[in-house]
Amino acid sequence: MNKSYLMVAGDKQKHLDKLDKLLCDIAIVNLEDGVFDKNYARELVYNNLLKRDNSDIVVRINSLDSCGKEDIKLINKIKPKAIRVPKIKTLDDIKIALDLICDDIEVHLSIETKEIFNILTQVKLDPRVSAVYLGILDLLVSLDLPQSILNISNSTIDYILTKFLVDSKIAGVEAISFVYQEYQNLEQFAKWCQKEKDLGFKAKACISLPQVDIVNKIFAYDLDKITKAKKIVKLFEEHRSKGITGFIHIKYGFIDEPIYKDALNILGQ
Repeated sequence: MNKSYLMVAGDKQKHLDKLDKLLCDIAIVNLEDGVFDKNYARELVYNNLLKRDNSDIVVRINSLDSCGKEDIKLINKIKPKAIRVPKIKTLDDIKIALDLICDDIEVHLSIETKEIFNILTQVKLDPRVSAVYLGILDLLVSLDLPQSILNISNSTIDYILTKFLVDSKIAGVEAISFVYQEYQNLEQFAKWCQKEKDLGFKAKACISLPQVDIVNKIFAYDLDKITKAKKIVKLFEEHRSKGITGFIHIKYGFIDEPIYKDALNILGQ
């Protein structure tokens, strides 16, 4: 399971030169926000990634109503893991992206408008739609809410995070939590990561290498938890083969099918 998703500027050669040395699970090469010369960035990314194995690369293109279609046409040729499409509002927008993106490339979606946030459970129109990213600042603007409410104790933010996560699970897509813009405030970033992990998130977007280190540490697999899950699975399957689907274990307490299914979920089976 991928944990850390690092934004990399698509218009800076020195950033692209470091792709093979990054410790993030996935690098998101950015052609959208913050990129002034879109044509230059598109060509730069194409030329740098053309002969590379890009199975660990996601390319964030521009919106479909700007130059996103031109982005897709060229980026298709470098075969990244996924193309991330921003500013989605309707299911028709997703259909357009699916038609344009090659069949062997995943489709990731930025959830940053109130329209698509409201129908998030419906976005998996094709198996290639595999992940969604919470663009929380743009979403707040779309909802006519001030960005100042983005703090760790705000109930509205708790609701947005929870709805995003649960609706993503219902849709069957991976939920990647938002970019924390105050990249120098690592203490607060770590608190956000712990909060999101406690909510049930397994991945977060980053904009700096120190953020990646924190995400990798906080979202790392809990070996004790995995060991326990493996033992529960083994115990349940042994008892089930004897016609027993509910029993008490001296160490793990009562084990039945819901406990077994939770253990399978922890193991990613």
